[in-house]
Amino acid sequence: MIGFTKVNDILYCIVQQAYVAITDNTDLNQVKTFLTQNGFENNRNNDYINPQLGIILEDLHDENVLTRNEILYFIDTVFYLTEKIWSEE
Repeated sequence: MIGFTKVNDILYCIVQQAYVAITDNTDLNQVKTFLTQNGFENNRNNDYINPQLGIILEDLHDENVLTRNEILYFIDTVFYLTEKIWSEE
């Protein structure tokens, strides 16, 4: 993620993605462990939500999370922001 921009009162995320050459097949249990350790809950299939941050991540199957040298690379991830993201709590 490079940053954000706002156009016509709509907030957009600016992203850039480099090519990732994989070295291993992605273990979805490792993805789940990583996300759980970072406050996300698996709410269905390969979709996760962080209720405290107000972030939803979807479509995290093994073709959208790549592994290179034991590091996970999240590509083509669908994400949503809930109203919680704007909360000052």
